[in-house]
Amino acid sequence: MRTPPAPLLVLTAIASVQVGSAIARGLFDDLGASGVTFLRLAIAALILAVVTRPRVRGWSAAAWRSAALLGVAMAGMNLIFYLSLRTVPLGMAVTVEFLGPLLLSLVQTRRLVDLLWAGLAAAGVLLLGLDSTGSAPLSGLLLAFLAGLFWAAYIVLSARVGSLVPGTGGLAVSLAVGALLVLPFGAGGATGVVGHPSLLVGVAAVALLSSVFSYGLEMHSLRRIPTRVFGILMSLEPAGAALAGLVILHQRLGWAEVVALVLVTLASAGVTLARRESRKQAEAVASSA
Repeated sequence: MRTPPAPLLVLTAIASVQVGSAIARGLFDDLGASGVTFLRLAIAALILAVVTRPRVRGWSAAAWRSAALLGVAMAGMNLIFYLSLRTVPLGMAVTVEFLGPLLLSLVQTRRLVDLLWAGLAAAGVLLLGLDSTGSAPLSGLLLAFLAGLFWAAYIVLSARVGSLVPGTGGLAVSLAVGALLVLPFGAGGATGVVGHPSLLVGVAAVALLSSVFSYGLEMHSLRRIPTRVFGILMSLEPAGAALAGLVILHQRLGWAEVVALVLVTLASAGVTLARRESRKQAEAVASSA
């Protein structure tokens, strides 16, 4: 059976995680952001453990260490991002959060021209901060940015775990570690499912869409493409989030938010195109030598 192209896997992961985020936002009133985060990670870990049955006895120390660090990144990324969603519209939160992967790509390229693209992205985020009519407080935007830093760490560590552990067994362990770290913060809210078991349906959907499917697709794609390319392919994440927020949560973005989203997306695309052109030039010089 032919394996789908890695970029298609990334795009599918984007759609999956953003629909899951929109569903998760609708559960905050009943379970709280921390409660939804804990249940999402715990259910996802349980599903993957049952399906993959990871053979952890044969893991190296490096594999255990990388899986544990990935769990830390997942816990921070998901918990802090959900906390930002309490006050920030989904499309805007992902736009700011995406600065993490973008900064990762910029660090890995080390090209002077990329500073221009970084400035473009910074202008977009600055526009959000200066927009007096904006619907998001500065504290929520800062949380989204912090979540983006954990997102960048997740990209690097996910690629590391994927190279050390075959299949998605490493992901199951990392999700379990993440769930344990979030447990002290989300245990109280998670008890809401006791009185309303029907909420488990929504949480299970979030776990499948935002963790099992999306993380699995991303890990498989990271085995086939460099982390810098993966980070740039995720440039459509803010647009996907804005669309999910509009369709599912009925969140409309103002002109400033839309312009900021476009600027960040253009900056990401610019870094990609600049690096691709640089690589073509290097290959042409090498072939003519």
